[in-house]
Amino acid sequence: MEARNCRKCGKLFNYISGLPICPQCKEAAEAKFQEVKDFVRENRTATMNEICETCEVDKNQINQWIREERLVFSDDSPILFNCENCGATIHTGRFCEKCKAEMAGGFRNSIRSQVQQQAPKKEDPNGPKMRFLR
Repeated sequence: MEARNCRKCGKLFNYISGLPICPQCKEAAEAKFQEVKDFVRENRTATMNEICETCEVDKNQINQWIREERLVFSDDSPILFNCENCGATIHTGRFCEKCKAEMAGGFRNSIRSQVQQQAPKKEDPNGPKMRFLR
């Protein structure tokens, strides 16, 4: 563990992992997230400005929750984003489902090719032999 200052309030705390914010600020941020999530559920057609003003949350924080796929909007919501890869319209995250599938397939193929490139063990045509050290 290391001691750090909280990025939000400046208090000293024992940092373990994740965002460099103290436990109190993490709890406050999580409570704010739950408030926004409940508001979005009750007001499906709310705009980004309405959410920011009603819940008193910064637009950048809401965008972060959307990129992390913690906050998802319904199909009838006016809030839409573009896939960072192909530009398709999406309601949460950074990429559309098609691009996610393509990337996952590319990762799988990359791993397979790396495994296949590893040199296979050469087998002795006479079978295994016992070796002695002198």
